[in-house]
Amino acid sequence: MKTDHLIEMANQIGEFFDSLPDREEALTGIAEHIRKFWEPRMRRALLGALDGSGTHDDAGFSEIVRAALVQHREALTPAA
Repeated sequence: MKTDHLIEMANQIGEFFDSLPDREEALTGIAEHIRKFWEPRMRRALLGALDGSGTHDDAGFSEIVRAALVQHREALTPAA
């Protein structure tokens, strides 16, 4: 599974939720969608890419996706 593809898919989800007027609702929506519909190895890879990126642009995450992943990291982290 290519991390770039996961980031691209997450950014597409982010584009959809970014149209919501309530920012908190958008961040929660992004995280909930990823938690519900992505399997654990996909979420691990996405969070690993987030950890590996030093600046906002390194991994290609959109700003809203990066914020959703950071804010909702605990809920997105698969159980061991």
